[in-house]
Amino acid sequence: MKATPWKTSATIVGLGITEMGKIYGRSAADFAAEAIALALADAGLDKTDIDGLLVNGNGNVDMEPRLQMTLGFQDLAMLNVMSAAGSTSGAMVQYAALALDAGIVSHVVLVYADAPLRQDVGAAAAYARRGAWNGMNGLRAAYGEFGGNPPYALAARRHMHEYGTTSRQLGAIAVAQREWARLNPRAQMTKPMTIDDHQSSRMVVDPFHLFDCCLVSNGAVAVVMTTADRARHLRQPPVHLLAATQAAPGDNQRAGRDPGIDTGARRAGETAFAMAGITRDDVDVLQLYDCYTYTVLVTLEDYGFCAKGEGGAFVEDGRLGPGGSLPTNTGGGQLSGYYMWGFTPLSEAVIQARGQAGERQIGRNDIVLASGNGGVLNYHSTTIWSKHAA
Repeated sequence: MKATPWKTSATIVGLGITEMGKIYGRSAADFAAEAIALALADAGLDKTDIDGLLVNGNGNVDMEPRLQMTLGFQDLAMLNVMSAAGSTSGAMVQYAALALDAGIVSHVVLVYADAPLRQDVGAAAAYARRGAWNGMNGLRAAYGEFGGNPPYALAARRHMHEYGTTSRQLGAIAVAQREWARLNPRAQMTKPMTIDDHQSSRMVVDPFHLFDCCLVSNGAVAVVMTTADRARHLRQPPVHLLAATQAAPGDNQRAGRDPGIDTGARRAGETAFAMAGITRDDVDVLQLYDCYTYTVLVTLEDYGFCAKGEGGAFVEDGRLGPGGSLPTNTGGGQLSGYYMWGFTPLSEAVIQARGQAGERQIGRNDIVLASGNGGVLNYHSTTIWSKHAA
C-alpha cells in the first residue's frame, strides 16, 4: 500500500534520562520512576496530567502492567506493555500518536528501564538468564548459538562474503560513534579509540571484535507525548512527529529470503519518507539502532543512503562522525553511549531536534530520523522528527 503524507499532531514534550551504566542496587522499576519524574519535570507536567502509559517490555520482571501501581498512576485511559524487541520504541510512538490524534488520551508516557548488570558479574552474563532454550530452539544452543552475538555475526560475515566488506570498515562506525560519545556527558565510553584499537580488541564472535558490540546498561529513559496544541503551553520546545512506521518481513531464514542482507528497514524507511513528505536527502541527522556496527551499515543501505553492498566503502571515510556529511548516532549510540534498546536513538533524536546537545549539537537539525531494530534484523521501526510542525 502506498503511503501518503501523515497529518499527525503528536509531539514529544518531555524527556527523562537517568544516570547510565554500572549503577548497582536499583531495580528497573526504580529507574523507570526516576526517568518518568525527570520527563514530567522537563515538560512542566504533573503525574495527574498523564492518562496513558506505554511500557517497553524487555523480559525484566518489573516491566509489566503492574508498573502502573508501582508508579502511582491512576485512571489511565490507555495502558499497555509492548514488545517487539529493539523496534518497540517506534511502535510505541506510533500507537501513542494514533491515540492522541483520536482523542483517546491527552498525555502519554513511554518508558524503557532495565537493570541487568550486577556487581562482580560480567556484562556478558547479564542477559544469559533470559530467553527460552527448550524445544526446537534448543538446537541453536546445542550448536553454541547463545544470545544475539552469533546470529548477527553470521549476518555480517555473509555481507563480507557477498560484497567484500571488511572488519576495518565496521570499525570505522565504532570509531565515529566513540568520537561522538566523547562529547556526550551521559556516555559510558569516552576514552579515545582509533581503528587500531578496534582491530586489537578481543574477538567476541568472528568477525565481531569487542567494540563492534553494544554496551550493557542499567538505567531508564522516558518521554512524554501530547498534541501540538497542548505543547504550546508547556516548558520545552515540542519535537513534532512526521512519520512512524513498522515493518516485520517475517522469518528471514526461509528459502527465498536474503538473511542478514535485506531487512525491514527498506520498507519501513520508504513508507516513513512518504508519510513525512520528504526524501532521504532532507534528513539532517540519523539516530540508527546499533546493537552491532553491522546493524548501522545494513540499515544505511536499506534506507537508501548508499547502494546494497556499498555500505563498507560508504562509512570508511568518517562521514558518520563529528564534522562528517551524515552525522549518525551523535550521542555515541549503543556502542559507546548507553544501551536502552530503541530509546537510545529516540532520546538523542529529541535532544538534537531541540538543539540541546551542547558540544555535539548539529547546526542543521530540521529533520532527524530514528530507527529501531529487533530480533535478528526481523523487526524494524522508523520515526521521523522535526522542530517544525508538519
